[in-house]
Amino acid sequence: MTTELRRLRNYIAGEFRDAADGRTTEVVNPATGEAYATAALSGAADVDAAMAAAEEAFPAWRDLVPAERQKVLLKIADAFEARAEELIAAESENTGKPIGLTRSEEIPPMVDQIRFFAGAARLLEGRSAGEYMEGLTSIVRREPIGVCAQVAPWNYPMMMAVWKFAPALAAGNTVVLKPSDTTPASTVLIAEIIGGVLEELGHPKGVFNVICGDRETGRLMVEHPVPAMASITGSVRAGMQVAESASKDLKRVHLELGGKAPVVVFEDADIAKAVEDIAVAGYFNAGQDCTAATRVLVHESIHDEFVTALAKAATDTRTGAPDDEDVLYGPLNNANQLKQVSGFIERLPAHAKVEAGGHRVGEKGFFYAPTVVSGLKQDDEIVQHEVFGPVITVQPFTDEAQAVTYANGVEFALASSVWTKDHGRAMRMSKKLDFGCVWINTHIPLVAEMPHGGFKKSGYGKDLSAYGFEDYTRVKHVMTSLD
Repeated sequence: MTTELRRLRNYIAGEFRDAADGRTTEVVNPATGEAYATAALSGAADVDAAMAAAEEAFPAWRDLVPAERQKVLLKIADAFEARAEELIAAESENTGKPIGLTRSEEIPPMVDQIRFFAGAARLLEGRSAGEYMEGLTSIVRREPIGVCAQVAPWNYPMMMAVWKFAPALAAGNTVVLKPSDTTPASTVLIAEIIGGVLEELGHPKGVFNVICGDRETGRLMVEHPVPAMASITGSVRAGMQVAESASKDLKRVHLELGGKAPVVVFEDADIAKAVEDIAVAGYFNAGQDCTAATRVLVHESIHDEFVTALAKAATDTRTGAPDDEDVLYGPLNNANQLKQVSGFIERLPAHAKVEAGGHRVGEKGFFYAPTVVSGLKQDDEIVQHEVFGPVITVQPFTDEAQAVTYANGVEFALASSVWTKDHGRAMRMSKKLDFGCVWINTHIPLVAEMPHGGFKKSGYGKDLSAYGFEDYTRVKHVMTSLD
């Protein structure tokens, strides 16, 4: 007996549609390795339709007073809360994430972030008027950009969708959002929720659109003439391709890409607390987080003690099925990601030592054991490149200067942390570390009020905060004669 696969369709101009040419892709549950749905594989006709809908809806949405946009976002947040269990179920099937952790660690911040941007909608202003030349008054207007083409990743499909649409809609833009081809289910449900709110409040149907598809679909979106901005969270390769495509007509680009977060542990750190917190920050979501604590630099005087403790923490950490309440993380997202993570371990140099894990767990789904690797050198592949899996590497350092050199000695610059009881040292390190975020004696907490975004090959632009909100606006100078 064959189970019929669920159908995930595009959401364009307030209605669900199949791809114009009928193409679909299979969507696999990473916890089982089996297909559970098909999703539209959108082509040029679908992108055209979504962009036309967003373009048509833009003037009316732009011209709403901010209080009205705020009302919509607050209603969306309420609807997310009311339908939380549906979102959790969709996301767990999307990603294989533990149901309990998705409920506690994703729904509350998502709702809070939508409400934050609902408030930000009413702060869309320029500088006050003033005379900077005799007889002339200048005014600065801060305006929405227009249609935004947005591409979300597969590691946090729901939450990254929120990070995309909430500031864009709050600022008065309209949206065409594409989820990853491996995780479209929760985004399609989000389209249903947002569409319902827009319809209930009588707003244009094309304000928010979702199209499913693959990398080619994303390219068609970015190169389409309608969007004024392209925003992507994804790999460095994808970000570079988006920047190149967007350059053809000088679109604004917002990129949140990879990371290789250094975790610098000094000899005076509380080892037990550091190990416990770093293990969680490294293995949460199977390490599929661009801020994950996966590259530990520890002072040589406590190196061996730290490695032993971290290896035990890894051994005590469990991965498993979504309905198992005792697991920290679920499977890797897809078969290719399992192959990538396994490949890093298989290619380890002879001087490296696997202290824990280093293998697949079970034969069903894409589970990988919590892993610790020591004995590494700064130029080793696994130190320099993003593994994006439950793998923590450990390197010793001799002094503060070497710690900074090792920490900054990669192409990524998104997040970092410092573990020490010395306040002066923490402040010196926070200045010298070339990363968009520096945590001190913690790693990975995020709040809606503070910016998230990196430097170097981690991209540019900020998510969350007033800075993220401003990224979805443009500045116009208006000067008027007083004569």
